[in-house]
Amino acid sequence: MTDTLLTALTELLGPAHVLRGPDRAPYMSDWTGNYTADPLAVVRPADTAQVAAILRLAQTHRVPVVPVSGRTGLVGGAMTEGGLMLSVERLNRIREIRPESRIAVAEAGVILSTLHDAAEAKGLYFPLWFGARGSAMIGGVLSTNAGGSNVLRYGSTRALCLGLEVVLADGRVLNLMSALHKDNSGYDLRDLFIGAEGTLGVITAAVMKLVPRPRAYATATLAARSLPDALVLLNRLQAVTGGAVEAFEFMPDTYLRRLTEARPDVGEPFTPRHAVTILVEVGAITPRDADPGPDGSLPIATLLEDTLATMMDEGMVLDAQVAQSEAQRRAMWHRRELAAEVTFARSPAIDTDVALPLDAVAPFLTAIHNRLPALDAAAETLSVAHLGDGNVHFTIFPSRDAPALADTLLQAVEDEVQRLGGTFSAEHGVGLSKKPSMARHKDPVALAVMAQIKQALDPLNLMNPGKILP
Repeated sequence: MTDTLLTALTELLGPAHVLRGPDRAPYMSDWTGNYTADPLAVVRPADTAQVAAILRLAQTHRVPVVPVSGRTGLVGGAMTEGGLMLSVERLNRIREIRPESRIAVAEAGVILSTLHDAAEAKGLYFPLWFGARGSAMIGGVLSTNAGGSNVLRYGSTRALCLGLEVVLADGRVLNLMSALHKDNSGYDLRDLFIGAEGTLGVITAAVMKLVPRPRAYATATLAARSLPDALVLLNRLQAVTGGAVEAFEFMPDTYLRRLTEARPDVGEPFTPRHAVTILVEVGAITPRDADPGPDGSLPIATLLEDTLATMMDEGMVLDAQVAQSEAQRRAMWHRRELAAEVTFARSPAIDTDVALPLDAVAPFLTAIHNRLPALDAAAETLSVAHLGDGNVHFTIFPSRDAPALADTLLQAVEDEVQRLGGTFSAEHGVGLSKKPSMARHKDPVALAVMAQIKQALDPLNLMNPGKILP
């Protein structure tokens, strides 16, 4: 049966696009190195019709299919033992950009930075932005409902998607490629597949929203007296800029210390180091805010500087640097975007991706740091946060590599998050690593409904089996 399947796949795609043996090597480990795969083969279709044909063959032969995109995931969501890996890397066309409607129609294998460049060429912006943008693909960011630094202003991937093209487990093509902003014609099937991590079908293309490209940025790194004071700053900036804050990133002293140890070439923003360091960026769209005045100053930068100065007078902001050039702005962002490199440079590590109400971030950090010493006195922590949307990447480095200890520490984090009205999964997906968390904390009725949807769309359990659902 296996030989028959592989022969059929080779006839369909050509031998160069059915990878076997050592040719599978680039696909057999995730970015973190925590998960490995042993696929029967890696297949690389060129279009939606070939994806549909692959799924029909897989169903006939009862072989699981795991969709893979840029392979930048952190939760083991694109791993398989003996199944087919279906890479969307050749579905890499931007079918069209319609500037008047501010939409892009992109296939699942389009790299995020490629869409950024294409939108910018039309004077527009695709506002999904994170460190892996040079390798992450549209299909992957949709399948995990990725977030990033600009969720505060533009929302996560789900908020940026108008329509989808999806191949179902039986090979049928579900055409939801609408460019409509309003459509009440029945169930919103599109949202079923966003964040489903390929467990319900293969996303092959999407209609994505574009927005006006900011004409100017005002970017600053600042030290705040406390996290509550930082939220005061955020709210004041939102008020004076009309909601133009694009990013509000928290880098505590523990992160900056480890960053300096790992990358001394990057440098620190302040000496001495402060407990609460914030990277804030405001984007100006209108000429009123973006065009230089007679003295050459940017109105948006002046608003930022004046707000920081007022809060320095009040004692809530302790120090600040405002970027005076694009090079300085990029240097500030580089410091923040090295977080993944710094986090995964050390092991063992318990990496979490939690979200909380904005005013619960500080109580969470206080509570978990008070609780950890009783569980592992020698454990160390590292955290960074998209503070503007409450997403905290909290990492524990336990004193020893022991699964039972790791689970105890993880449960402690999740307990505190749950107590404060948060979630254990914000933007990285569930995959394999958070299945126990789903069992512990997800509403049982919600899990039952998810299982019913999975059964209805994939009755043979062939689409990325073993992921998400406990």
